[in-house]
Amino acid sequence: MNARQLLGAVVLSLCTAGAASRLEAQAGARPDPRVGLRAGWFDAGIAQWNMRLVSSTPPADQLVDRTQPGDFRFIGSDLAFRGNLVVQGNFSGFQIFDISDPRRPQLVSAYVCPGAQNDVSVYRNLLFLSSEGFEGRTDCGTEAPRGPVSPLRMRGIRIFDIGNPAQPRPIANVQTCRGSHTHTLVRDPADTANVYIYVSGSAPVRPAAELAGCSGRPPEQDPNSALFRIEIIQVPLAAPEQARVVSTARIFTGLGAPPTHGPSPEDSIAAAREAAAARARGEFTVMIQGEETVVPAGFARPLLDSIARAGGRTAPNAADSQALREALPRIVAQLIGEPSGPNQCHDITVYSFIRRAGGACGGYGLLLDISDVRNPRRIGAAADSNFAFWHSATFNNDGTKVLFTDEWGGGLQARCRATDRREWGANAIFTLSGDTMTFRGYYKVPAPQTAQENCVAHNGSLVPVPGRDIMVQGWYQGGVSVFDFTDPARPVEIAFFDRGPMDTTNLLPAGSWSAYWYNGLIFSSDLSRGLDILELEPSELLSRNEIEAARLVRFDYFNPQDQEHLVWPAAFVVARAYVDQLERGGGLPASRITAVRGALDRAERAAGTARRNALNQLAAALERDAAGSSDAARIRLLIETVRRLAGR
Repeated sequence: MNARQLLGAVVLSLCTAGAASRLEAQAGARPDPRVGLRAGWFDAGIAQWNMRLVSSTPPADQLVDRTQPGDFRFIGSDLAFRGNLVVQGNFSGFQIFDISDPRRPQLVSAYVCPGAQNDVSVYRNLLFLSSEGFEGRTDCGTEAPRGPVSPLRMRGIRIFDIGNPAQPRPIANVQTCRGSHTHTLVRDPADTANVYIYVSGSAPVRPAAELAGCSGRPPEQDPNSALFRIEIIQVPLAAPEQARVVSTARIFTGLGAPPTHGPSPEDSIAAAREAAAARARGEFTVMIQGEETVVPAGFARPLLDSIARAGGRTAPNAADSQALREALPRIVAQLIGEPSGPNQCHDITVYSFIRRAGGACGGYGLLLDISDVRNPRRIGAAADSNFAFWHSATFNNDGTKVLFTDEWGGGLQARCRATDRREWGANAIFTLSGDTMTFRGYYKVPAPQTAQENCVAHNGSLVPVPGRDIMVQGWYQGGVSVFDFTDPARPVEIAFFDRGPMDTTNLLPAGSWSAYWYNGLIFSSDLSRGLDILELEPSELLSRNEIEAARLVRFDYFNPQDQEHLVWPAAFVVARAYVDQLERGGGLPASRITAVRGALDRAERAAGTARRNALNQLAAALERDAAGSSDAARIRLLIETVRRLAGR
């Protein structure tokens, strides 16, 4: 993490190989239409490939000023799903949409409740929101609490009842010492009376005068320190108003300072110019890890005012400014501290099917054992000098891979330019064997973006295509990218959706914060433009059968950081999806592909005993095919599906 990212984090707190080669060749042969798109807010140019935009719904009027492009009262954040509802968080509150007709989503409610960053999750009738910023109030008021200590300040987890989604009802606030930047809803199969929340808080520790028991001293000085730990909240489902912190987990013990990289040469030059210009204007700068960094006014101004008040003045003078310049190195050093191991997580994804979690925690990707939900335990850690800020994690369905994202630049910087290294601001893909993570490869959205587009790896989820590891992911103004990482060393993009920049000369933050597959469609939360709904289209890289098989996987509700195990029903379209994959990857000769498809068609037209006999005969023939195939594993998946169909 470079100097700008370090200070920015503080300020934000405060305010298959053959098949893959073929896919790669097909994908790389086209000119990329994402380059040179027209700029605009709601009228930007659009490029889409192997997917299409179904609908785009702008933010509610009460949450955004449409006359101000990039209005920062509305920054769309994460998504959660329940039935036909999608909840979209934003820095001013949250919105609930009815998506019964995805072509025309209906706004059910727009709830105003400021508090960065309002990440959301749902369970039954409960909605959970993360609150970390200093402006959050316990009553969701719009006037920020004043002073360093306030009984009105809310930093932690908010709980709402959305049994009536048109009228969300606040029922509890659970305060935490560092607030909640993100959170993860965790279900314990052994404890169905409760759900749990893993809190990832990245802000400085709040004063004990504001929340009793909070301590920012190192753990060796205070065993109850709020540093180097995550907090676990228990939510009784019969009485959610009694939700409380029940344990903490020090999952960082023994981790030293991770390797990292500095800024790119272009960014170093730009930062130096920016700092020189700021000094000439009388603004404040400070050296951080050898780089002169401009101190944001929202950080410097309260400090300057406090110096003036200490001197009995209502407005700061030149002496006060000089005093702040001299004090800033010490103040920033105290906030950032010396290079060390992580003392917080940005995000945690739990995968209860394998009793594991992936923690993106500062400079590390952690593997956690969550067999005891209340006491998660670190069992593995990975570091990478190409990563600047480990952001989030996703497992593949069988739990043999985990993918971590790198939010280099904090989400507000252009990090997908032609000059930016492909390994920086990308995804890192690891294979899992027991408790061991082994790095295999990187994936980064392949089209270069402009210097006016914030772009870096961000949130996504699996697309439930049987037999393949496919993920959809938001890249801010890099758009939405769908890629195949079945071969973890050679991931390949297979679909995308992108818009042009907000502006041709200035970087105005926008783009896909998160993109998730839910019940047959892709939903993307745009920082500035609202909610997009997209649909995958058949192509040489993804067949209609594969898409239709994916649509068979349905959820009653979906929180992406509480990863679901994907199970496909016994269906002919699932079998045909596997056959399409065998054809694409050369796993069976063309004559056998034709024969297998014909056998499936005849079996589907038959019924009863005739169908069962036809399917059993096909399964036996496939057993013989598997013995000499280069893709025996996929044929085994096909055989399993055929036998399940025979047994229905």
